[in-house]
Amino acid sequence: MTLLAGQVALVTGAGRAKGLGQAIAARLAADGARIVLHDRGATAGENAPAHGIGQKSDLDATASALRAAGAEVTVVTGDLRDEAEIARIVAEADRAYGRLDILVNNAGIGYLFGPLVEMQAEHLDAVLGVNLRAPVLMTKHAARLMIRGGRGGRVINIASQAGKSGFAFAVAYTASKHGLIGLTRASALELGPHGITVNAICPNHVTTGLGAWQNDFMSRARGETLDQYMAAMKARIPLGRTGIPEDTAAMASFLCSAAASYVTAEAINVSGGEEYH
Repeated sequence: MTLLAGQVALVTGAGRAKGLGQAIAARLAADGARIVLHDRGATAGENAPAHGIGQKSDLDATASALRAAGAEVTVVTGDLRDEAEIARIVAEADRAYGRLDILVNNAGIGYLFGPLVEMQAEHLDAVLGVNLRAPVLMTKHAARLMIRGGRGGRVINIASQAGKSGFAFAVAYTASKHGLIGLTRASALELGPHGITVNAICPNHVTTGLGAWQNDFMSRARGETLDQYMAAMKARIPLGRTGIPEDTAAMASFLCSAAASYVTAEAINVSGGEEYH
């Protein structure tokens, strides 16, 4: 409980039960951080469906569970495609706690999949807007607050194995995650002199609620049964299992700790050995 005592962590896209963001928020809270818990808060057509975003009720349930475990939590909703909303979300951390030490850019669209030749420009804009543009602007506003505080900070971008390898039927997603690693490297160079480290975590597939939707989509797109698709996936992973949210959360905890104070500009695989470059 003392690893991050007194620190404040903003985790985006953290409302959905059993999701990566929820697991990361829970781990950082267990390490002693105060949490600013964000998600979109409301559905909005096919670009923000119920299976892809955390609604206000999801956020409140997650916050209640964290508080029951002893954490201090502030809930904030907002559309990350709007810079004014991003500025407001970051300002909420300052209003609630007077500081910001950790930013986890976890929110992302991982459900607008389909063949490249059928891609809709609106879907491309939505994916790039949430997965890449939003982390750029979120880092911009969070870094300003961290620099003002003078204590350094941590920025963690939740990228993906798709940030290093290509995936059919997920062109926009793959491009956005490659770009997120580029953001990680460039912003680490700029923010290092202020004592702010910037790193990316690259999980392989994690069967969250959204991950289950991805499994179903990809198996059908490949003409396989779900069992065939999952068996082939596990066969590619040297450790013999798919990832769980806690794997990524453990890496986030390390990157936020003093033990990682000399680690920056890295894109670290958490993939059971499936991704090793």
